[in-house]
Amino acid sequence: MLKETNLDGVKSVARMLLMTPVHKTPYSPAVVQHPFTSCGIASLNKGGKFQLLDITAKEEDLKIWQEFMKSKIEGAENVWGIYAFINKPYGLTFLKFAEPHLSKDEFSKLLADAWVRSENPNDDPNFTKRDLIAMFKRTDKQALMTEEDYKRWQDLEKSITVYRGVTPHNEKNIRALSWTLDAEKAEWFAMRFGENGKVYQAEIDKKDVYAYFGGRGESEVIVEPKGLQDITLVEEIEQIINQSM
Repeated sequence: MLKETNLDGVKSVARMLLMTPVHKTPYSPAVVQHPFTSCGIASLNKGGKFQLLDITAKEEDLKIWQEFMKSKIEGAENVWGIYAFINKPYGLTFLKFAEPHLSKDEFSKLLADAWVRSENPNDDPNFTKRDLIAMFKRTDKQALMTEEDYKRWQDLEKSITVYRGVTPHNEKNIRALSWTLDAEKAEWFAMRFGENGKVYQAEIDKKDVYAYFGGRGESEVIVEPKGLQDITLVEEIEQIINQSM
């Protein structure tokens, strides 16, 4: 990676993503999919005058919005000034294309932010698990984590117990990167949205834990899926304990 971020290179990536098609959804124009917006109705403020644009229906409106966003990209003084405009679900995609132009420090910090902002990064269709693991391996761990999280990661035991809560939506993706050290938080993930999910428990060696994110109270650990051992449904563990009593 570069010693210093090439801002012009990052801007070229942002301009490329800006020009990708706006994908409509059943809820368009209110909801769309695009690297720079989740809404097809754009409100622009030019010289104190507000202008409403429908970028899903009018080609002229789309061009006006694109030119407006280009000016924001060109005016950015650093990579974070560009990243701030990226639609949350596209954070990792932006990072994927911008990486060749980023310093290791900024790549690491951006990866941490894009990961925690994404609703379900483990199921991002633009990345395989190998892709995501490779990204974490390329980071500067001290830049990737806060000082407190880095110390927590360093102090992990040689072998640790981790938990993962899944819903019917993602129950097939058990060997994912995201697990937690908190059994109650795993249960929360399993039951959120009012769904009857499941909680799994596993063991993993510290060497296979790539990061710890304590923000949002999730006690999340990023793990090597192949390093997970003795994956067991928590209900089955409880049954075994009860039978032995």
